[in-house]
Amino acid sequence: MPDVIGPEPLTGPDLLARQAVLDRASRVLRPPGALARLDEVAAWLGSWQRTDTPAIHHPMLLVAAGDHGVARRGVSAFDPLVTKAMVDAIRAGVATSSVMAASVGAGLRLVDAGVGAPTGDITVEPALDADRFEELWALGRDTVADMTVDLLVLGEMGIGNTTAASAVSSTLCGGPVENWVGPGTGIDPETWDRKTEAVERARARATGADPIEVLRLVGGSEMVVLAGACHEARLRSIPVILDGFVVTAAVAPLAFERPNFLDHCLAGHRSPEPGHGRLLDRLGLRPLLDVEMRLGEGTGALAALPLLKLAAAAVVDVATFEEWGLR
Repeated sequence: MPDVIGPEPLTGPDLLARQAVLDRASRVLRPPGALARLDEVAAWLGSWQRTDTPAIHHPMLLVAAGDHGVARRGVSAFDPLVTKAMVDAIRAGVATSSVMAASVGAGLRLVDAGVGAPTGDITVEPALDADRFEELWALGRDTVADMTVDLLVLGEMGIGNTTAASAVSSTLCGGPVENWVGPGTGIDPETWDRKTEAVERARARATGADPIEVLRLVGGSEMVVLAGACHEARLRSIPVILDGFVVTAAVAPLAFERPNFLDHCLAGHRSPEPGHGRLLDRLGLRPLLDVEMRLGEGTGALAALPLLKLAAAAVVDVATFEEWGLR
């Protein structure tokens, strides 16, 4: 099993900063609790930015992309070649994630985790060998270490990766495989049957493995990069917005390995993928949005980014009753 987490302690949030944000939120010019959920978001942001004046000035979207060997089994509505085409569109600035990132003022970092170099077919072999797994985990960590950001958004691209996400999630959480398999990019019933069978076979191979090993056995290259990125963000106290099912499944092994590992993460949205809602519930992550987005690429998390900016501004920049002379 790759030892990628190690024994290093995890620094927790700044609880004094969190309380200071909540205290100010209770005194600003609005009825108590009027923006309770947003106030909690602002306090969460302040606790990980380690300040009582949270703000988002330098957000970054990290999109990791990779190909999946299981896609050759006909588990998706799209040909695996689409992964490269979409990566090219992201690089050219014409993909949905590129346009949305620019619109909300976020930078974009694209990581090629294995486009054109598919993982192993998870129904019959490990997705990645130990050396490649460790290399990809380090790539995710190094990518974040090289950033100057105050908020990290995680997204992905890879045809067939909802199959891998279903395999990881169902192996970690248990329950009927059918509960974890959804429509992905929009598949017909016959394709859904193939996808479910593939997840069944993958889970049978990975059941009983350590959570991180599950990711190596039945995950994907882009998922490993995202897990490494999330790991590094936690060590650097960088708050993270998670996108949809694949991103959540990618980082879930961290929480199964160590409780509270994902405290620096918020779920940007809940997608219609049945496994996503189940996994969020299991991880105790309450999504900010539920607007039936299922594209991936970080788009659901990007849609939540303005809400985080508003949450911070509505505490930091709004006058208190005392400041306005009303008490």
